[in-house]
Amino acid sequence: MQIKRALLEYLPILLFTILGFLVMGYHPGMEDDGVYLTAVKADLNPALFPHNADFFRLQLQATLFDSWMAHFVQWTGITLAWAELFWQFAALFVILWATGRIAGKLFAEKRAQWAAVAMVAAMFTLPVAGTALNIADQHLHPRNLATALILLAVSRILEGKRWQAVPLLLLAFVLHPIMAALGISFCAFEALALAQQAAPFHLRLAESSLAAAFPLSWILEPASPAWRQALNTKSYYFLFHWTWYEWLGALAPLFLFWVLSRVALRHGQTRLSRFALAVVAYGVFQQIVAMAILAPNSLERLTPLQPMRYLQLVYIFMALAAGGLLGSFLLKEHAWRWVVYLLVFNGSMFLVQWELIDDGAHLELPPMASATPWLQAFDWVRQNTPQDAYFALDPQYLAAPGEGFHSFRALAERSQLSDGIKDAAVVTQVPTLASAWQQQQSAQAGWPRFQLAEFEQLKQKFGVNWVLVAYPAAAGLGCRWHNDALTVCQIP
Repeated sequence: MQIKRALLEYLPILLFTILGFLVMGYHPGMEDDGVYLTAVKADLNPALFPHNADFFRLQLQATLFDSWMAHFVQWTGITLAWAELFWQFAALFVILWATGRIAGKLFAEKRAQWAAVAMVAAMFTLPVAGTALNIADQHLHPRNLATALILLAVSRILEGKRWQAVPLLLLAFVLHPIMAALGISFCAFEALALAQQAAPFHLRLAESSLAAAFPLSWILEPASPAWRQALNTKSYYFLFHWTWYEWLGALAPLFLFWVLSRVALRHGQTRLSRFALAVVAYGVFQQIVAMAILAPNSLERLTPLQPMRYLQLVYIFMALAAGGLLGSFLLKEHAWRWVVYLLVFNGSMFLVQWELIDDGAHLELPPMASATPWLQAFDWVRQNTPQDAYFALDPQYLAAPGEGFHSFRALAERSQLSDGIKDAAVVTQVPTLASAWQQQQSAQAGWPRFQLAEFEQLKQKFGVNWVLVAYPAAAGLGCRWHNDALTVCQIP
């Protein structure tokens, strides 16, 4: 009986995890993974990245993610590529399992609970208003693991086991402090909502979440022009520059949860009503905090905390509630409706991701070789250049057509001069890097027009001895490899 019960609980979660994974895609080394994957590789092989390592090391001082992953690889003997894939899949599985546990306390019907799980699985890559986040990342990110732990904590509170939520939230905190602080904030509102007969909320009880989100003493230091230059490359940081539809994406879900709380209460669904009201109270509180942080210039050093990322949890609960309601009132026991439901939501999200991958593979699984020129170049560099090679490449390379925001450091495993996109985001988090970043960006200005003399200046000033440039290369470079788009050369 226990085996049968486990199969009935876990097998559907496993199937929805596989479906969600296939829909969202998998892209190691992409976007934020340029920092995290690089740090893990540096932990495993300290000889890598002898230059500019601060552009990934300093940001990770606030998390144990990289050292934990490196130890996992060393303890198990699994290659890093397969270890990352395993933990990405495990994080998605736990997110959906926790979703099912939460839905089980909010909806009485099994069909509603499974419809909620199916919706969250389909919506993994749903953009979260103007935050530059999706519900889940398409690569292993400590945010995915923290989200899984936060949702488990939410389910524990719903099941009346509040103290079991504490270690889960603490573990989330050592993986991703800011997202965990937001999770702690929501759990405080959730506990209050379930404890009260009516639903008044005392905001002072959640103020600790705001304090937990604040980093260290650099907040009070004056901002440098170089730091502001990096900050201004990230338009999504600035709430008051968001478009009207991004504001709508932030505020409409809170209104919808307020409506849900009223309607659910009217129909005697007290627990669903209180949960919805907890989402509203959490959202209103965090929105006020975000506006208070992002409005005055005196608090500009807090901007990189991106307080609007509180919406990630709101969007997860919105997908959960939408799926549960559709399961209760529309899908019911009609098999054809379930087929249409799964095809429409999974199919539409898959097509969106298929269009965004920019000629790359939708699933970049080990040990598949990439057909894109950029990843081919990264592979050649990793296999054929010295570990202490120091590269320069277009500072805007991440946004180049066909590149797909894949990190050179993470995938080529070589040091590079700072880029103007991902490293700029790191600088906003670690202001001590601002001066070095600005100097390197200034030295690379006008990159598409560089000739041998400019490359020699980079070598003289920074010690750069290799470049990855468009094919054919400028005359005088000692080129070792090329494809139709790119060539790898030494600076003489």
